[in-house]
Amino acid sequence: MLSERIKTATKDGHQELEKQVVYRIKAIENNKDYVELLKYFFAYFETLEQQIASFIPDALQDYFSVRRSAKDIAKDIEVLGSSVADLPQAFLPAIENKNQAIGALYVLEGSIMGGPFIVKMFEKVGIESGFNFFQGYGDQSAEKWLEFTKIINQEVNQEADIEEAIASAKNTFEQFANTFTNTINA
Repeated sequence: MLSERIKTATKDGHQELEKQVVYRIKAIENNKDYVELLKYFFAYFETLEQQIASFIPDALQDYFSVRRSAKDIAKDIEVLGSSVADLPQAFLPAIENKNQAIGALYVLEGSIMGGPFIVKMFEKVGIESGFNFFQGYGDQSAEKWLEFTKIINQEVNQEADIEEAIASAKNTFEQFANTFTNTINA
């Protein structure tokens, strides 16, 4: 199954990105710091979602149209009294077909599962609002994840397609990490 194979193949990239995000979260002391973190997420998600949208297969159209997205990050930034101006540069994976789009979307959707832990970290430093994005689908997050993985497992099931989706997921983690460090690997 695609979802299990991506999870295994991206373990190192996921852990590397997680380290960078947690490092930044631990440095947050106030709403202004939190907004700066959200701007990295917004810059990356907004531009990547636009690329992905062009290649979403019919089976994922309904899911994609109502999923948690960059618009939720923008809401959080606004709730915290800021705007989506002055964004950091986002480094993006190449998305040129359905398999690459699904691999990248796997990474974006998978980030929902860590959201509740991130919210708890913010609450410990006194941040009380701006959690639309990190709360994901609330009590429905696990159910939505299962819905998503079921669709992608059915949609991508040929070996060459699976390999392409995995490569895209790996690159999505890498480019998201590059966005946080503001560097690109040559």
